[in-house]
Amino acid sequence: MTSIVSAQDLGRVFGEGGAAVTALDGVTVDFPAGAFTAIMGPSGSGKSTLMHLLAGLDRPTSGTVTLDGIELTTLNDDALTQLRRDRVGFIFQAFNLLPVLTAFENIVLPLSIAGRDPDDAWVEQLIDLVGLRDRITHRPSELSGGQQQRVAVVRALASRPAVVFADEPTGNLDSAASTEILQLLRRSVDEFGQTIIMVTHDEEAAGYADRLLVLRDGQIVEDRAPTTSAVA
Repeated sequence: MTSIVSAQDLGRVFGEGGAAVTALDGVTVDFPAGAFTAIMGPSGSGKSTLMHLLAGLDRPTSGTVTLDGIELTTLNDDALTQLRRDRVGFIFQAFNLLPVLTAFENIVLPLSIAGRDPDDAWVEQLIDLVGLRDRITHRPSELSGGQQQRVAVVRALASRPAVVFADEPTGNLDSAASTEILQLLRRSVDEFGQTIIMVTHDEEAAGYADRLLVLRDGQIVEDRAPTTSAVA
């Protein structure tokens, strides 16, 4: 299976000298296209650092990251920004919606910034998929947490990215809304061939993934199928 993201001997050290902290220690891992991978580990294990490096949000101290055939370590800041905009989707714990914009305006905002016209049929299909048709003109303050995160999911998928990074996407949601979001992510993999890499502390959420990576002390200590699958 083709790898859409790969890391080779990836290291990240914060600070210098006696205050230096090794957040990632020589991680080598491939993420196949069209798969759903969950990353877990205790606080300080390096899981968020790994995701930030894979997504081009931070630069490694050593090693390389290749995303959709492009080695990120060779790119300057402007090129990295363009790559994230064009090839990467993000879903955050805090939704990150602009309060003055409607749900629809939030969805197409990244495309507008990139100077790209949205694929109207695709965006409309996504809106119906997540059940937001009757809320699309509402602002975030008029939406529940689960509805806001559904807007964020559509925003992440609207540009047809090479990969979607989801950082604790259900962290601010109740169990019912969490289930809805995880089912949406699962469907985007199964029905659209989307690649998703999700950081989570929740074993139940990880059960929606095809694969589970467990980090400890900056290294991958387990690479396996989730213990409890939430998918029939």
